[in-house]
This record gives sequence, structure tokens and C-alpha cells, in this order.
Amino acid sequence: MVEAEKGSQAALQRMVEKTPEQLQPAGLPMLDWLSPRRGDGFAEYRDGAALRMLGLGDHAEALTEFWPRRGPVWDGLARAGGAVVLVAAKAHVSEFLSSPSAATAPQSVAQIARAFRQVKAALGADERSDWSRVFFQYANRLAFLWWLRARGIDAHCLFVSFLGDTEMGGPGRAETWEALFRAADHALGLSPRHPLRPYVLHVHPDLRELEKP
Repeated sequence: MVEAEKGSQAALQRMVEKTPEQLQPAGLPMLDWLSPRRGDGFAEYRDGAALRMLGLGDHAEALTEFWPRRGPVWDGLARAGGAVVLVAAKAHVSEFLSSPSAATAPQSVAQIARAFRQVKAALGADERSDWSRVFFQYANRLAFLWWLRARGIDAHCLFVSFLGDTEMGGPGRAETWEALFRAADHALGLSPRHPLRPYVLHVHPDLRELEKP
């Protein structure tokens, strides 16, 4: 991984380095950012590597039983006191409107379907919703959050939805992102008060703050 030039990847790299206070969600101790960091080439982590970065390497083998290898790549990872924080960042709407699952191997398709059935049942989601096709990227982030918490880990998922990305035509108001996440929850058959809600966090940092001297 190298320093990015545009989009949410570049925005997160710059903000972690220059103004991390803008990424601080309410209700958590100050974040200790583990990635992305200049010191390790702004690397992003997935699967067991992400767990080891968070100090959860003992759970890496169990993760392969829940989800196929080459799972979600996390835009950022952090610790907040005794909690761990998985970070997903977006700068424009089309980044959030992800494609369906790209898994083609029958074993992987079946494993993802099994994981989603388990998570949907635990969250009381409408069983008719197809998480492998609709908002798949958002759905698999929720699935990983559920899996960690089901294992007794104080985990949170922080969605960083940037404002003011004029290069990519991103939203200028937080209300746009809020409406999009509500639509995603509805499409996934989730109640506004589903059990993971307290652990799904949102911030809407303004990229125009980075331009100030």
C-alpha cells in the first residue's frame, strides 16, 4: 500500500495523520490508530492479519470457520481503551453502493450464506433480505462486528463518511449519509433498534478542514 491521492483512502490517511480528533466518535475513549499509518506504508489489513493487529490473533483460526479467506479489507483499525474499532470509510455515495458478493467457489458461497443466516437470525433481520446482493459491503462489515461481539470482544464498527469531497462529487451534508444508511438498514431488513445498533458508530468529518492552514 502507498499513500493514496484521492477518495476516502487518501482522506482517511491524511486525517489520521493530521487531524485525528475529527475522526473521534462520541462515547469511546480517544482512538489509538493502528492503521492506516505512514510508518507501515499505509497498509490495510484483513482476515487474521487484521485480528493480529488488534491484538486478537488467538481468534484468527476461528474466523476461517465463519468467513472465507480474503474477507473484508478494513480501511482502518484502532483501539479505544479496552475496545477494538473496525473502520470503514467512504467519500462519495457510489463507494457505498457496493456490488454483490464476488465469491464464486461453491464452498465460499455456501460459507457466506451460512454466516449471513446466522447473523440475520441473531439481529432479527427479515429473512427475505438477501445480504449477498444488496449492500453487500455494509452487510459483511456488520457480520464481522457481530462475530467479534458474539465471541465476547468489545468491538465497534466506525463508519467514516466524509463531507465535501469535490473531486469525487461527495455529499456536502451529513443528512445525505444518514439517509443512505437508513436505506441500507431497511434493504437488509434490519430494525432501527437492532442489537448491534449501539456498536455501529458514525462520524462525518469535513475534508475542507484539511485544507485550512
